[in-house]
Amino acid sequence: MHLVMLGRLLSVGRAVLAALRGRLSALCWSLAPLSLSLSLSLPGWQRDSPPRRKREQEWDDASPTPTSVNYHFTRQCNYKCGFCFHTAKTSFVLPLEEAKRGLAMLKEAGMEKINFSGGEPFLQDRGEFVGKLVQFCKQELELPSVSIVSNGSLIRERWFKKYGEYLDILAISCDSFDEDVNVLIGRGQGKKNHVENLHKLRQWCREYAVAFKINSVINRFNVEEDMNEQIKALNPVRWKVFQCLLIEGENSGEDALREAEKFVISDEDFERFLDRHKDVSCLVPESNQKMRDSYLILDEYMRFLNCRNGRKEPSKSILDVGVEAAIKFSGFDEKMFLTRGGKYVWSKADMKLDW
Repeated sequence: MHLVMLGRLLSVGRAVLAALRGRLSALCWSLAPLSLSLSLSLPGWQRDSPPRRKREQEWDDASPTPTSVNYHFTRQCNYKCGFCFHTAKTSFVLPLEEAKRGLAMLKEAGMEKINFSGGEPFLQDRGEFVGKLVQFCKQELELPSVSIVSNGSLIRERWFKKYGEYLDILAISCDSFDEDVNVLIGRGQGKKNHVENLHKLRQWCREYAVAFKINSVINRFNVEEDMNEQIKALNPVRWKVFQCLLIEGENSGEDALREAEKFVISDEDFERFLDRHKDVSCLVPESNQKMRDSYLILDEYMRFLNCRNGRKEPSKSILDVGVEAAIKFSGFDEKMFLTRGGKYVWSKADMKLDW
């Protein structure tokens, strides 16, 4: 009998000790932040805090925000521009739903503007693929800005009727207003006139409330041209003027599909062209240095392309590792992006435009 009572008392004692041990452990954990705070505030404990330089390095290593992304979802094109720096090295295009999944991931990571490019984006499914992506980004993701860069040759009015309301900006590539020069560059397409088509697209943009933009690559064949009159007549919201850029493996080097060396101009030549057009209010100049570091470029596999070393070095796909892990290898200079005016009034709802 006494042995039974003794056993019960021992069991109760063990339970009480276990409870006390648990309470004590919880109390220690609750006091830990206070203890850490006190230790960091006392002079004798300062040497245990992380060095200032190390903390600053951690802040510098933080992933940039993908505010504005250029998604080159296809490399295929119907033109053969001699300086092209995103050539048809593959014919791969992501399935539509996978592309949408990646775009949703980018929105979650902070994307405000998406620009669809190529290759020629209107080649895939006769423009239906890019149209569905445009609609998804504006309607489902509710992005402030959705834009497309195209050579314009395959765009039809029925596309504007179906998808125009979801598109903020249409940028058309036009490097010259002399059709013979366009043929030399590689924008010629038989009997079709690139400049005449440009004016037709400008009119459709007015009719369907899409902001109109022009992109021009300044090279050896157009560097002496005076485009003042034509640009002012077309009145784009922006005229983006690029300096011809060499990218090894794309338009330069042994494994390249283009030989752009003959198109290259000097920095001085580029500055002379800019000076000749300084009175065009919508002019947005971009030198090689600005282009190389300040764009977030996604390829057809949704890999960020790092161009800092003069060639396109891909990250892993955001579909496999996520946006934050992939963007660390993008080479993106967020400060340069802001310095070159990468963030502007890019939603047509905020533009004061006379359609």
